[in-house]
Amino acid sequence: MKNNREKLLALFTESDGAYLSGQEIADSLGCSRTAVWKQMEALRKEGFEIEAVRNRGYRLSATAEQYTKDALLLGLETKFIGQHIEIHESVSSTQIIAHQQIDTSPEGTVIVADEQTAGKGRLLRPWNSKKGEGIWMSVILKPQIPIQKVPQFTFIASLAITEAIENITKLEPRIKWPNDIYIGKRKICGVLTEMQAEAETIHAVIIGMGINVNQQVFPEEIKDKASSLKLELGESISRKALLQEILASLEKYYELFLDKGFAPIKLLWETKAIPFGEKLTASTTKGKIYGKVQGISDEGVLLLQDNLGEVHSIYSADILLDNEK
Repeated sequence: MKNNREKLLALFTESDGAYLSGQEIADSLGCSRTAVWKQMEALRKEGFEIEAVRNRGYRLSATAEQYTKDALLLGLETKFIGQHIEIHESVSSTQIIAHQQIDTSPEGTVIVADEQTAGKGRLLRPWNSKKGEGIWMSVILKPQIPIQKVPQFTFIASLAITEAIENITKLEPRIKWPNDIYIGKRKICGVLTEMQAEAETIHAVIIGMGINVNQQVFPEEIKDKASSLKLELGESISRKALLQEILASLEKYYELFLDKGFAPIKLLWETKAIPFGEKLTASTTKGKIYGKVQGISDEGVLLLQDNLGEVHSIYSADILLDNEK
């Protein structure tokens, strides 16, 4: 259940920039005009910009730099994803926190950190997650689906993130199967999908996302492989605006998946993926396979045709494109 602060922010989100009178707010929240004034003053101290006009009321906006729970809730146009949100200054990993809170968190809960000290990507590789530079978050979903469909959530998330980046920056990121997002030859985002399940019953799917937003310098060992939206665009990006856009896109595609299945997600994902026909090396547990990308199967498996014409189904692998060698 939302508290009065969350209800107040929802009112201003629904108003779409219009003024709200003090009495209108008081009636909606079930409190006094004095209590409304105190709430508005608290928001002003937090950094919100508040216009108060006699006979018209209040209008509220957050600055692009604000990265607090209240700032993220204001303007968040979702029905449930992100409506329960936590933001931490520094954590070991948002995935760890999400796993710990499955039983007490409603579906759509989002755990956000300004910094991660032990962020991980695929195959438990470290993920550089410095304070104030990127979006490090985990989303808790509780779909009633067969356990074998859980890997498809990586495609849902990477599609949503790619679309959000395009909408906010006008850049053209591409998805490298199965979970990396690139601009040109450099990686700017990774997705990690995990689950909690018992036998064949899924308790939750946890989607971890790490997006390089405003970094300007990377460690020597990855500086030729990693980039940020700021480096690619040449200007700083509002983490708040991008995060809100990601959550809105994620909710849209999650609901599409629940309604229509994976087929429409697959078609949309393929339009954002590194083009078919590209040649790459897939390093699997059974060895390396070199070939040409044919697309993905109806389950999200990578289809790779080797030089002899045989099509291999790649379920898990490290992928190296020819232009990355």
